[in-house]
Amino acid sequence: MVDVGIKADTLRTATASGTVYLGREVFELVRADRMKKGDVLRVAQLAGIMGAKQTSLLIPLCHNIPLNKVSVKLSLDASAAAVDILAEARTSGKTGVEMEALTAVSIAALTVYDMCKAASKDICITDIKLQAKSGGQSGDYSRDSS
Repeated sequence: MVDVGIKADTLRTATASGTVYLGREVFELVRADRMKKGDVLRVAQLAGIMGAKQTSLLIPLCHNIPLNKVSVKLSLDASAAAVDILAEARTSGKTGVEMEALTAVSIAALTVYDMCKAASKDICITDIKLQAKSGGQSGDYSRDSS
């Protein structure tokens, strides 16, 4: 692991996003809350938050950092028959929370897949990416401005 011990604690945030393409039939089942495993969006939201909290256990050289906030929002995109996922992580610490935000999106997306796979095998998880980060030595980043 990288030694972050000499770094100052600063407020750090990261936002990540991703998309799960369901196909029209599965999308309509999710929208109507008719999947056999239950409420896809609520379960995936909780799974994403839990995933962010476990990031250092999943990514070998990732620091275990205290999280001040994790939010995961899932929204239905009817035109694409997809679920859009947006996650934000926040900490006051010595290293950033990009991996926590990305893990939250990834775990939420995998949960959507798991809850819907009985209805279709054509589900596609795509475009998981960092949208923005703030704080730390490397400064701020925004995908919109890069």
